[in-house]
Amino acid sequence: MKKIMKKITTVFLPTILGLFLFSSVASAHVTVVPKTSTTGAWETYTVKVPVEKDVPTTKVTLKAPAGVEIMSYQPVPGWAYSADKDASGKVKSITFEATGEGIQSGQFQQFSFVAKNPDKAAEIAWDAYQYYKDGSIVEWTGNEGSDSPHSITNIVTGTATDDHHDKAATEETKKNETTTDVADTKDSEKTSSLPLILSIVAVVLSLIAVLLGFRKR
Repeated sequence: MKKIMKKITTVFLPTILGLFLFSSVASAHVTVVPKTSTTGAWETYTVKVPVEKDVPTTKVTLKAPAGVEIMSYQPVPGWAYSADKDASGKVKSITFEATGEGIQSGQFQQFSFVAKNPDKAAEIAWDAYQYYKDGSIVEWTGNEGSDSPHSITNIVTGTATDDHHDKAATEETKKNETTTDVADTKDSEKTSSLPLILSIVAVVLSLIAVLLGFRKR
C-alpha cells in the first residue's frame, strides 16, 4: 500500500502542480471583454491587466483593431490616459500610464472604454503592450496558443430586433397620440355644444312657464 501511495505521489503530484502552474500562467494574460459583441454596436470594453512578474506594471498600450472606433474612456485613479490618432483624428491606440506605483506583483487592474464595433462580422484582435518598471515589455500580439496571445472578440451580425422594438414603440406612441387627439376632440365638441343645449332647455322651460301662466289666468 505504501509503495502504491509513493508511486501515486511521485507520478501525479508533479502533474497536478504543473496543471495549477499552467492555469496560473494562462490566467495572467492581458484580456479584453466581452468576448462576443454585435456589428455596429456601441460596446463598453474592459481590459484586464494582471502582473506576472515581481516588478510593477507601469504602462499599458492597446491598439484599436481594424474597423473599431474608440470614442471615450473611464478615468482610473492613479493612471493617466492618452490616445494616438491618425491624420483623420481616428484613434489608433490608447495608453494608460501610472502616475503612482502602478500595478504591483500579484495584483491586476482594469481599464474600460467605449468603442463602436465594425459594421461587418469578424474576429477582431486586441494587440496589447505591457510595460514593466524594470524596462521590460510583454507584447500580447501572438495568435491563440502562443506564449503571449492577443485577446479576441467575435463580432457577430446583429439582429434587427431592437429596430423592430423601436418601430413598435414609435407606432404605439403615435397610436396613443391619435387616440388622445380623438378623445380630446370629442371632449372639446361636447364642451362646446353644452352651452347651446342648456340655452335651448332654458328657452323651452321659459315657454312652458309662460303657457302655464296663461292657463292659470
